[in-house]
Amino acid sequence: MAQLTDFMVSRVRSKLLKVFLQDPQEMFYVRELTRKVGEEINAVRRELERLQKKGIVKSEPRGNRLYYYLRKNYPYYQELLQLVAKTTGLGGAIRKNRNKLGKIKFVMLSGKFLRRRERQPNEVDLLVVGNIILPQLAVIVREEEARREQEINYTVMTQDEFEFRRRRRDPFLTGILAGSRVMIMGDEEELVGQD
Repeated sequence: MAQLTDFMVSRVRSKLLKVFLQDPQEMFYVRELTRKVGEEINAVRRELERLQKKGIVKSEPRGNRLYYYLRKNYPYYQELLQLVAKTTGLGGAIRKNRNKLGKIKFVMLSGKFLRRRERQPNEVDLLVVGNIILPQLAVIVREEEARREQEINYTVMTQDEFEFRRRRRDPFLTGILAGSRVMIMGDEEELVGQD
């Protein structure tokens, strides 16, 4: 399975980006990051300095600590978010267990879910299209809910139901497809019907 380290030379940088991108709203101080990534403090400091020079993260002093956070206006922020979404968390778990989940056509995570932005109760975080083994998917979703300490709204459709709803411009499906998203599996243009 593809990993974030496939695209990066530094193991520490890969781990730091995972931490930042799994919770993009948060700020972290050095010792906190060191615990989260399980690496030596000097290696973490070096990578933070490199990430800051590249413009990926910024730092801000608060009290007697220096906090680091991800710059959302970094030119490749969206691409990094997609890479991390596909290799870690819910997206990574679905990709890793795809053979146990049945025949999957599309898997999509909402942008609000990935960025941990507040959403409306009726908004869908995860859309899965295909012939899915629901109990297997439910286990993966429950594990992520426990990790995030937050309920995940997800919907599953067969490919026939999805096509029918898309042709009819079903308001529920149209609402899902109108929002920002990251494709975990499948082709985005095919998902929205631009083939």
